[in-house]
Amino acid sequence: QVQLVESGGGSVQAGGSLRLACIYSYNTGRMAWFRQGPGKEREGVAILDSAGTTSYADSVKGRFTISEDMVKHTLYLQMNSLKPEDTDMYYCAAGYGLGTSTLPSTYRYWGQGTQVTVSS
Repeated sequence: QVQLVESGGGSVQAGGSLRLACIYSYNTGRMAWFRQGPGKEREGVAILDSAGTTSYADSVKGRFTISEDMVKHTLYLQMNSLKPEDTDMYYCAAGYGLGTSTLPSTYRYWGQGTQVTVSS
């Protein structure tokens, strides 16, 4: 069983920055950040596999950066130039294998989520 614990969410004004962190018990090879708001589908925001391949949703390219500190067993999501439409619950996810799938069904383990709220 892989455990994922997110932190770093909060409230920020538009244009501000936040850094989310996800402490994981084991890297399964493909780690990701998803987000979901009320009545919305879960969206893959940023993906990182063990080969170092990254992928980002078009809506966050150039603003968000996914990275990992393997020594600390921590996955990060640096979010800059935040917009009100970035307001969502953000989830850390872990899946087996390589690649940058954004399908939630391909991720086996999920954290409990951390709320990000961006005000205009």
